[in-house]
Amino acid sequence: MHVDEGEVFGFLGPNGAGKTTTVRMLACLVSRSSGTATIGGYEISDRADQPKIRKMIGLLTENVGLYEELSAYDNLDFYGRYYKMGEQERHERIQYLLEMLGLWDRRDAPAGTFSKGMKQKLAIARALIHDPQVLFLDEPTANLDPEASKTVRDFILELKKEKRTIFLNTHLLDEAERICDRVAILKTRLITVGSPQDLRRSLSVRKVKIQLQRVDDSMVESVRKLGHRVGDVTWNSFVVDLKEPEKENPAILRALQGAGGDVVFVTEVGSSLEDVYLKLMREV
Repeated sequence: MHVDEGEVFGFLGPNGAGKTTTVRMLACLVSRSSGTATIGGYEISDRADQPKIRKMIGLLTENVGLYEELSAYDNLDFYGRYYKMGEQERHERIQYLLEMLGLWDRRDAPAGTFSKGMKQKLAIARALIHDPQVLFLDEPTANLDPEASKTVRDFILELKKEKRTIFLNTHLLDEAERICDRVAILKTRLITVGSPQDLRRSLSVRKVKIQLQRVDDSMVESVRKLGHRVGDVTWNSFVVDLKEPEKENPAILRALQGAGGDVVFVTEVGSSLEDVYLKLMREV
């Protein structure tokens, strides 16, 4: 697979699929067992290239690994020194990142006093301290509350505007659909790669939601007898999987009328990335 410069690339898959292992290989933290990979023209298995790769990437790992006794400012200053940034450059970069992530007012507080969400945001700032060209984010919103998750997502979208290349590991399909240009679906091997829109369009099954005055078992059964899969049944609606709604809807409506159903609305429901993901997982 190939990740383009300046794109947000989502890496999706269940636990144990190999997402974190792949990122650790690309970040030169573990050795590859076979194959090749390059970042910015540098080969991950070339010892001479590995320091160059580490210098041009930022990495947010699953465990934030902050120095909890140090303040937020000093955590970032430590890593800025590690990357041999000048004092003025470090200060400007730290202030920019902490302000962007809403942590500037807490810059002097020890990282150990921060909530999980604040620690995650500080770890993202640490990954960006040296202004890397490529950013690896491993489950950046894991264990965050909805407000903190939104802050992190919004920050990723801000980084996207800077044309920074972002490699995002996640199992949150809605998150990937919101912010990724393309996604790869993985289950110990690469299954498919494409934009969320293209993958949604690849589904051969379309979904139609039928809303009635009320729904009973006889109405649902009348649709199933036509050979259609029915799901998401509520007291007044259900969803039908169809190949060609334009041709199949009239027969469904006639069957519902025959079963005593009073149809209020018929609406096509757009497929989601989740639909694609679950279909592919079932097929592997």
